[in-house]
Amino acid sequence: MNNSVSNTARLLGAGLRALLVLTLVTGVLYPLAVTGIAQGLFHDKANGSEIRSGGKVVGSSLIGQSYNLPLKAGQETPESDLKWFQGRPQNGLGTNSVNTRYKLILSGATNRSGDNEELIQWVKDAKAAVVKDNSTDTYQVKPSQVPADAVTSSGSGLDPDISPQYADIQVHRVAEKNGLPTDQVRKLVDEHTEGRTLGFMGEPRVNVLELNIALKELVAKS
Repeated sequence: MNNSVSNTARLLGAGLRALLVLTLVTGVLYPLAVTGIAQGLFHDKANGSEIRSGGKVVGSSLIGQSYNLPLKAGQETPESDLKWFQGRPQNGLGTNSVNTRYKLILSGATNRSGDNEELIQWVKDAKAAVVKDNSTDTYQVKPSQVPADAVTSSGSGLDPDISPQYADIQVHRVAEKNGLPTDQVRKLVDEHTEGRTLGFMGEPRVNVLELNIALKELVAKS
């Protein structure tokens, strides 16, 4: 009997010591080591790829943002604030989704096929809106100029980037709304256009948040 109790006590003691050691190694030392390496070598990425403006964090380079006017009385869907560059459509999960305004509750695609009637209508409506919103007295956008990313959301619905083509057709509208020369606004787009990753992966892109921060600074100087 005494041997049985003694053996049980030894096993419990060994198990407790193993638990404490593993807790220290995997629960304290390993997370601290990984955090230290991440902060030392990948500080920006480890902290969410933050973008700062005016001394404060205004967003992440990985997540898109909305640029809308305040809701009017009785209005359910806000209108785009056309003095800013606009990102991709935000209904990545469809009209029944919680992710309709870049909310980070969840993300995903519409899961509709290319011949889905509702998706086709969304694209047609979006194209008409892009043509209407970006045409000015001196510049008329043609439907053939509207790129795919201007009328479709990304797979996540959170894409922070647009194509240089979509940014380019917004230049005249943004310049007019802000009282800026078109050449200055186009120069901003060129300066914020990133090429393919490593020269061959992905497509050229423009981060909308970073571009709008530069636009805000340009307007302030003007």
